[in-house]
Amino acid sequence: MSTNKQLAAMGREGTGKGAARAIRREGRVPAVIYGAGKPPVTISLDFNTTTKLIYAGHFLTTVFDIDVEGEKIRAIPRDYQLDVVKDFPMHVDFLRLEANSRIKVEIPVHFINQDICPGLKRGGALNIVRHAVEMMVPVDAIPESITGDLATFDIGDSIHISAFKLPENCKPTITNRDFTVATIQMTGGMDEDAPAEGDAAAAPAAAASAAKPAAKK
Repeated sequence: MSTNKQLAAMGREGTGKGAARAIRREGRVPAVIYGAGKPPVTISLDFNTTTKLIYAGHFLTTVFDIDVEGEKIRAIPRDYQLDVVKDFPMHVDFLRLEANSRIKVEIPVHFINQDICPGLKRGGALNIVRHAVEMMVPVDAIPESITGDLATFDIGDSIHISAFKLPENCKPTITNRDFTVATIQMTGGMDEDAPAEGDAAAAPAAAASAAKPAAKK
C-alpha cells in the first residue's frame, strides 16, 4: 500500500495565465488544491521536486501531506500538465482528502510467473487489455498495483478481473461483468495444434507404442 509523502508548497496570489507564467519564471510550478467542500487553495511547488515526483511513477496514486507555509493539507494529484515540447511540468491539480473517505483511482496492473506460464512457454504472447483498472479505494490504503498470476494460463485463455486477489476494501468501478484484463494469444508462425509441454513429453512414447506390431494370439 502507498504511504503519504511530504511535500512543501508556497501559497500564491492571482490566477490565470499571466500569474502562472510569473510563477514559472521563478522556477516553480503553479498548482491548486480543491475539493472536500472547501475553497480552492492556489499554491506553487519546487520545479525540480515536482519533476522528480512525476517521472518516478505512481504520482497519481500517491497521497501527499502538503505543507503550505505551516498548514498541512492532505491531497492526491488528480491531473498534471506537461509542456508539449520539453515535457516539463506546467501545472498540477490536487484533490483534498478527508479521513476515512474513498476515492476513484486508476490502479496499475502487474503480472507474475511469466516464466512458468504454459501459454508463454509455448511461444504465445501476453496481450494486456487494461494496463490499469479503475477502482474505488480507501484514501488511507491506496494500492500501488494489483497482481495477476499467469501460472496456469494457456494460449487462448483470458485473464479476468476475478483472477486477481484484490486488496481489502478495494473494488473495481465496473461491477456488472467479469471483465478481461489480459489474454494469452498465439503469435505468427505458431502451430495452433502444437501440444503443451506435458503432452509433448508424452508424444514420443505414445508414437513408439503405436508403432509396435500387435502381439499374435
